[in-house]
Amino acid sequence: MKLIYSSLILLTLVLTLPAKAASIDRIDPPFWWAGMAEPSLQLMVYGDAIGDLQVDAKHDAVKVERVIPVENDNYLFVDLLINPAFEGGSVTLTFSNADGAQMEQRYEILPRREGSAQRQGLSTQDAIYLIVPDRFANADPENDTLPGMKEAANPDSHVGRHGGDIAGIIQHMDYIADMGFTAVWATPFLENDQPAYSYHGYSTTDHYRIDPRFGSNRDYQRLSEVGAGHGVKLVKDLIVNHIGDQHWWMDDLPTDDWLNFQDGFVPTTHYRTTIQDIHAADIDRKHFVDGWFVETMPDLNQRNPLMANYLIQNSIWWIEYANLKGIRADTWSYSDRDFLADWTRRLLDEYPNFTIVGEEWTPNPNTIAYWQKGQSNPDGYEAYTPSMMDFPVYYALRDAMTEEENWGEGLINLYLALADDYIYPDPWSLVIFAENHDTSRIYSYLDEDLARFKLTMTFLATMRGTPQFFYGSEVLATSPKTRADGEVRSQFPGGWPEHERNAFTGRGLSDDQASAQNHLRRLLNWRKSAAVIHDGRLLHYAPETGVYVYFRYTDDERVMVVLNKNDTDRTLDLSRFRQGLAEHAKGEDILSGEAYTLTDTITVGAGRSLVLELKR
Repeated sequence: MKLIYSSLILLTLVLTLPAKAASIDRIDPPFWWAGMAEPSLQLMVYGDAIGDLQVDAKHDAVKVERVIPVENDNYLFVDLLINPAFEGGSVTLTFSNADGAQMEQRYEILPRREGSAQRQGLSTQDAIYLIVPDRFANADPENDTLPGMKEAANPDSHVGRHGGDIAGIIQHMDYIADMGFTAVWATPFLENDQPAYSYHGYSTTDHYRIDPRFGSNRDYQRLSEVGAGHGVKLVKDLIVNHIGDQHWWMDDLPTDDWLNFQDGFVPTTHYRTTIQDIHAADIDRKHFVDGWFVETMPDLNQRNPLMANYLIQNSIWWIEYANLKGIRADTWSYSDRDFLADWTRRLLDEYPNFTIVGEEWTPNPNTIAYWQKGQSNPDGYEAYTPSMMDFPVYYALRDAMTEEENWGEGLINLYLALADDYIYPDPWSLVIFAENHDTSRIYSYLDEDLARFKLTMTFLATMRGTPQFFYGSEVLATSPKTRADGEVRSQFPGGWPEHERNAFTGRGLSDDQASAQNHLRRLLNWRKSAAVIHDGRLLHYAPETGVYVYFRYTDDERVMVVLNKNDTDRTLDLSRFRQGLAEHAKGEDILSGEAYTLTDTITVGAGRSLVLELKR
């Protein structure tokens, strides 16, 4: 008898084949669920000399539809058809050779949690907290360095592993919820058994295993459960474009076309415009999509239907297993675009209310809109992606807060970026942000100007879309102004016992740090119940003299937001804003509690923002 270990379930093989004959070492997915919208399931079976085996299922509700051998004799792909009425249970798969010798494999098909298909994804009601797990909190030092893993902990290095883990996030879930965040997007947790730079998680080496230096698969599932208990949704950072060069596939690739440029490293050009460019040369388009990010990140060929199906099923597996509410999809347009449409459609067939957010790093709204569901593209491409990261607003926000106020410069950047909303099928579903794990810290970018930092946070909390905030920003984390990933992804104050400052408790924070944290906490907790921000329309006025005014409104509620970027007070003539005020003569600032009379003029303090709930 031989024992086979999958990510979660210990499966037993009953062998009757000769001892030196075929053996099975792994089956992906390791188990599945009954009652899925798609009744078919494709298994990747891996083991020595299994390519010529026949497969049968000893179960009335599960049928083997097709067995697919490939070039590599150590792989076999098995298509199962699961009866929709099947409620779950053990299925015995029988593998036999031409001589009639057999071995049996038990495969589990589990019952789904109630209401799984109807899960609600992200919405404009949410505020996302982006965390780099290795740098957030280290609750279990015992897993910092583990035998058999290629990279040990090295907290003295900006690019080394620092020891943050799933347990650290769970331990501080009450802080996350208390701040007003309703979703956690963590950079990837999957195994990254790379010899260096493994902390960031973007070089997957096993698609079905949480990196043990973060915790176990069950720990990840518990993170979702604890988050749900605090009203915090879990968003998975997923990479379908590439893997790490230490992935277990790389020692024994299934097919001759499993990777793009499988014969050797060819870098991507990063020319994402070639996808929509009607004049683009085929070779330029190919080198963008098929090229590798770096030499240690092999690019996956999703035009291979076996690869495509593997990635689709893996995404569904994690959604179902960890009860995810959203996926942030890394390096969106670098993948094959037909695969992206199929991948997204398949996920939404299973979970119609689920959220997928694509990362397309460009200031061009036309390029972003191309990928969003409902867009009418000239080339006929049909996208299914509900949401995209709003990089045009990201660039505009940074310029708005740093440029001097001149014609065509300063706050006008925000006004013009939002004026492009007509380009998108649904601008309200976009994710807006001022920074992430790949950019400089916004506080440093603003030359550590606390007033402008608060203006930025106010904008994000009150503008259309779903806002995303970066861990540590609430206590003014800093970095070089130019990109420096390891320093941007700094340790969260209080996440390690030796820290003198603790943002979780407030111990040792400077006055500015405490002020920034309280500002964001107040905004986000107000925002939780502010239906006018979730569902309201947007009316904005072109900025004048360094002041930007906009209204969020429904038939029943109105909020007036004023951003004064100047270092002096500004008095506004309210006659210009009568359309937005709409008969409302009073307002109360949710930030200060101060009451305002809105008849003739209003004075806004230097560098201040007002968020006025309007009253008649």
